[in-house]
Amino acid sequence: MIKLLIVDDSALMRRQLVSLFEAEGDFEIRLARNGKEAVQENIAFSPDVITLDINMPEMDGLTALSLLMEQRPVAVVMVSSLTEKSALATFEALALGAVDYVTKPGGTISLSIDAIRQDLIGKVRAAARAKLKTIRGSLPRARPEPIAPLRAPVLVRRGIAGVGLVIIGVSTGGPCTLESILPLLPATFPWPVLVAQHMPGSFTLPFANRMNDLCQLQVIEVSRQMALEPGTVYIAKGGADIVVAQRGGKLVTLARPESAEFLWHPSVELLGRSVAEHLDVSRVIAVMLTGMGSDGANAFTEIKRQGGRTIAESEESSVVFGMPAELIKRGGATVVLDANKIANQIITWAR
Repeated sequence: MIKLLIVDDSALMRRQLVSLFEAEGDFEIRLARNGKEAVQENIAFSPDVITLDINMPEMDGLTALSLLMEQRPVAVVMVSSLTEKSALATFEALALGAVDYVTKPGGTISLSIDAIRQDLIGKVRAAARAKLKTIRGSLPRARPEPIAPLRAPVLVRRGIAGVGLVIIGVSTGGPCTLESILPLLPATFPWPVLVAQHMPGSFTLPFANRMNDLCQLQVIEVSRQMALEPGTVYIAKGGADIVVAQRGGKLVTLARPESAEFLWHPSVELLGRSVAEHLDVSRVIAVMLTGMGSDGANAFTEIKRQGGRTIAESEESSVVFGMPAELIKRGGATVVLDANKIANQIITWAR
């Protein structure tokens, strides 16, 4: 049995969530109406997982989360609405130690709980097995003066002369893991970096802006066709897929509607396939980070088979050792590294 504490100030939402998890048959459930009760129940009930609303009276979710992690660390899945304000609060929650988040359908109390049933149950089950990361201090937000943009690379065969490409696939636990990697890339980093992070469409622009404040490189969301420029990080737009293509003699990236062929979005698998099609993969570094499932494992394995270099995050540092494990299982990992060693490896290979 998984001991689950549901924390929400809405009686309707609590009833809906109880009904959802009771139908699974292997959850022992207790309820709390606000953050204050959540902190008390975390000690009295000792849950394996907590679903935690952000906006609540008496004590909000962020305040409660900080106390939960201080008094008795526990796997927490935040329940957030689809607004920019909620997105920013969610990223703060992940930085405080939350494992994952689920967005409420419609952004408010809704009778369409079935819309998030599969996602919520899957994430709560994964959280019950997840490794809790220690709470870390905020990364410095000051950034160096921007350097002059590099000239766009010239295409040679399927590749680009003198410049390669880094692609990163990541899901559960990804925002905090990316915050421990991307800010370490120097302002002089010579290659474009593309990131496919499973995330809702309303969250990726705030996330890109947050990362832009933390990183020495420019970080932008891919919402339209963009030429790939060295020293820029491109975050795939949520609710869409991201691919690499050639347009007018240049290598570009673009967002396109979600493909029903793939289960997760933005699809890491589709990104990897497009990279293998349009680039000389000997100049590609493919990085698979924490996350549920197997998205991207086949494409990244093929990149390695064709001569590219790949990194799988280690089980020791992964919040959920799903996506990296699948890459390793297929023989697609050139190296397996803890998250705190990945940036240095990328820098070394990109020289």
